[in-house]
Amino acid sequence: MGSVINTDSTGKQRSQIMRTVAEILRRLSQKQVVDDEVRNMTAMLVYLFREIEAGIEQSATAWEKRDYWVKSEELRQRWMWVGDMADQLRVMIYSEKWTLLPPIMLKLLPKVADIKITKMTRSESMWEGAYDRLMSEKPNSAN
Repeated sequence: MGSVINTDSTGKQRSQIMRTVAEILRRLSQKQVVDDEVRNMTAMLVYLFREIEAGIEQSATAWEKRDYWVKSEELRQRWMWVGDMADQLRVMIYSEKWTLLPPIMLKLLPKVADIKITKMTRSESMWEGAYDRLMSEKPNSAN
């Protein structure tokens, strides 16, 4: 029996997620007012960054098991920003400080600068309800 090859690696998933992030940022940059779609897309970014963060940890742990400590640490360092960004966006959404969104987007644009988007391939249904789902995670005390 041959070895099993995982064609859906965390690296490939990370690339697909970053493509989605790039498309959401493009759509957000075209919006003039904060509406339900903006809230949903922004909340979806929180979930996407959390997913990347979990994948990074999974990959880094796998490298460590093979004694590739330097490689695992480089991976964590290169992607450290995703957890911070997820937290910044989450706090911004919880506190309803939407004026912070443009500066945060400016920080994110260099992260997706190498992703070329000639055609939008992600459906709006992908982020529908993301805002309500994120708000349902909010603790009762102010965060």
